[in-house]
Amino acid sequence: LYNIGFAIFTLGSGLCSISPNGISLVLFRLVQGTGGALVFANNAAILTDAFPVTERGRAIGINQIAGTAGSVVGLVAGGVLTAYLGWRSIFWINLPVGVFGTAWAYTRLKEIGVRTKGEKLDPVGNGLFVIGLSLFLLGLTLGALTGWNVAFEGVMVVGLLSLLLFVYIERKVKYPMMDLALFRIRDFSSGIFSNLLASVSRGAVSLVLVFYFQGALRLDALTAGLLLIPFSIAFVMFGPLSGFLSDKYGARSFSTAGLLISSSAFFWFSIFPFGASYSLLVLPMILAGAGAGIFVAPNAASIMNAAPVNRRGIASGMSSTLVNTGSLLSLGMAFAIMAASVPISTLQAIFAGVQVQLDPTKLDLFINSMRKIFLLMGIFSLVAAVPSWKRGPRGAKRSEQGGVD
Repeated sequence: LYNIGFAIFTLGSGLCSISPNGISLVLFRLVQGTGGALVFANNAAILTDAFPVTERGRAIGINQIAGTAGSVVGLVAGGVLTAYLGWRSIFWINLPVGVFGTAWAYTRLKEIGVRTKGEKLDPVGNGLFVIGLSLFLLGLTLGALTGWNVAFEGVMVVGLLSLLLFVYIERKVKYPMMDLALFRIRDFSSGIFSNLLASVSRGAVSLVLVFYFQGALRLDALTAGLLLIPFSIAFVMFGPLSGFLSDKYGARSFSTAGLLISSSAFFWFSIFPFGASYSLLVLPMILAGAGAGIFVAPNAASIMNAAPVNRRGIASGMSSTLVNTGSLLSLGMAFAIMAASVPISTLQAIFAGVQVQLDPTKLDLFINSMRKIFLLMGIFSLVAAVPSWKRGPRGAKRSEQGGVD
């Protein structure tokens, strides 16, 4: 599945680069996203199978370096390519990378995990989850953009009901998309819930700061992206170290500390004197990145260590799905808060990379909306620390088969 995902992602990237219109681009992005989902959903499971329990935190931490380094390189390369060759070029760069990744994975990766024979897909569960989440976010976004009315509120309610029906069905079907029985394992459920809340807390950080850099500081899109690098550097520096130490001393303290550090950074942003120089923003960005780095590797290792060996694939998929769900919810809420204060035409111009100048009134409204968003992020990160701390003492030592030793 990992190899197939790489191939589908590469195909989707190629199709995106030749999209004749916006609708086809969205459809081809769905193809690309499907491939990416297959890669990311199996990533943690492959690492867990490949490394012993005493080295998984370190392995996932090193994986963080690769992922974040790729994001930084992609950010810079994407900005340069877009500036000189147009938006299609950002998909061209994926083609050689995707071909190499597909070939390398096919020749070097070996199947060492335990397969569960006879399991089938859960089309009803998958459909309800996608429909429910999509409708909820659609209602939230359209309501924020055009004003709330019964129709948009109804769409959100239908979305929530679909998600509730999804949970009910997942408890009844033989082969669920999400194995809810895994939530009976304390370390797994604690890690998953803290992961979801942490994703909600940090999912919109980049969006909000880029909007500030472009809308308030009047910087171009490439420069605004580059100014986020301190967050990524801190993430890379602290992630592997936290993963290594959690292998020795357990995940609970490190994961919880990371969330508290992130929370303090977000609360700092919520009272920050925006309009001051960029240099004053660097420290809270570093704190936010460090907190995320300290949290992610130990928490991911704790989740995978808690899952039985024959459920690692579905555990990895559940974790990846909920992380992305949290990020989508974060973006939806942030955009809704900003759209309630700032004209949508202004937000669209900033999002498109157009340099705009906000008048003092709009700027004050925009900064106030930013403060609300960061305050909400800080609360989510603080709440996430509760389930993180509730996992087993020192992360509870786990056996190779999953479960407490």
